[in-house]
Amino acid sequence: MESTAHDTESAVVRMARAGTAAKTAQAPQTVLPAALLESIPSGPLEDRANWERVRSLFTIDPEMVHLNVGTIGSVPKPVLDLLRETDVDYARRPRDPYPPTTFAEARAALAARYGCDPDELAIVQGAADGNARILNGLDLREGDEVVTTTHECYTAQAPLNILHNRRGVVVKKLTPRLGPDQSAEEIVQMFADAITPRTKVLQWAGVTFTVGTTMPTKALARLAQEHGLISMVDGAHLPGQFDFDLHDLGVDFLSGSGAKYQCGPMGTGILYARNKVLAEHNPLPLPEFWPVITLWYPIEGELPPRTTGREQTYDIGTYVQKTGSADLSRGPALQASTEIWERIGRANVQRYVWGLCSYLKERVVDHWGRDSLFSPLDDERLHSGMVAFQPFADAAHAVDVAKFFEFEKRMEDQHGVNLRFTFFPVRDAEGERFAVRLAPHLYNSRDELDHAVEAMIKVTAELS
Repeated sequence: MESTAHDTESAVVRMARAGTAAKTAQAPQTVLPAALLESIPSGPLEDRANWERVRSLFTIDPEMVHLNVGTIGSVPKPVLDLLRETDVDYARRPRDPYPPTTFAEARAALAARYGCDPDELAIVQGAADGNARILNGLDLREGDEVVTTTHECYTAQAPLNILHNRRGVVVKKLTPRLGPDQSAEEIVQMFADAITPRTKVLQWAGVTFTVGTTMPTKALARLAQEHGLISMVDGAHLPGQFDFDLHDLGVDFLSGSGAKYQCGPMGTGILYARNKVLAEHNPLPLPEFWPVITLWYPIEGELPPRTTGREQTYDIGTYVQKTGSADLSRGPALQASTEIWERIGRANVQRYVWGLCSYLKERVVDHWGRDSLFSPLDDERLHSGMVAFQPFADAAHAVDVAKFFEFEKRMEDQHGVNLRFTFFPVRDAEGERFAVRLAPHLYNSRDELDHAVEAMIKVTAELS
């Protein structure tokens, strides 16, 4: 039962809070029609008939091979229809938009699918929004230390630098070793060696956007717990790719994109904030956390202390969620995309996507060689749905950003393949390195990957 410290608030506000709490406690309902969901195959995507039925849900131009879901996914047709219906409904019949901004049903559905409780989850505008809110909501002060890596997305590095410049927080960046033989153990040891008495937070990417290394999140979370530290994950590439459970991961905070592998609308994501102490997953006390963008925080008085047990003291998810008027089509639409994934089977999606990337790595190694890979190969625990490699044998071309811009442009203009290149530091090397990054998804086929590889061979030869 949620307790409050809102004694100074008006009766109207107290009634609104009580109504919101009751609504949030309701069981989630599906937003897509049952008949539509039943028409979607539930089974392995390696079955060509199943895959073709799933592929028909997407509007991707048949002349395009989209291998850049690491930046943006493609929204399924039923989700697009729902977006239009919601917007048209509110345009035709304008009414009070504030009660639905709790997104109670959508949050309950997403929490059930991502392995947490609705009071721990908010639907935000994307991983960038989630990262900024988490990092700025932590009680960090001058001299406190955050240990992170140089392979974090700008969406984490930018708010970390704001904390450094504004509050004097020390941001310690580690550069992991890259290549086919990188291992989970050495990544954990790299973080362990960097912890000092001033360290307060361990922050890492669930999957590095640079080279597609799946970081050993559960092991890093245990490391944080052993040292009494806060754990925070930029999980932009987790929803829709991984069959994961947020409680089981054991982290304190995690952001995620709804518009990448989950194929929800642009401008959607999740923010997870641990809101109860489950000793089997994370026995540490809940860290102090301020919902920095909120209209649900009391205008006078304070919140009660955070819980020390298995029952919430208050619903932190709603405090993060309630920010005023919102795009009311986005929450249900993100829920709809998760309903499609649940019907297909998250384990089926993960296995198929990782199978595509294993095939891509084989093709890359066959033509460009094992040493061309920046992504992990030997340690399958670090695999993901992204493959990054160096296509140029000439050392001068390998560090020439103009070559990579031209490579990306020719692949799309001449061969209809949408990919991207990334840039990042490499341990014991000066300057940045560049890589071609391929990120296929459940709507891609091996035939498309073969086309992409043959096109890359041609473009590499032309640019060399």
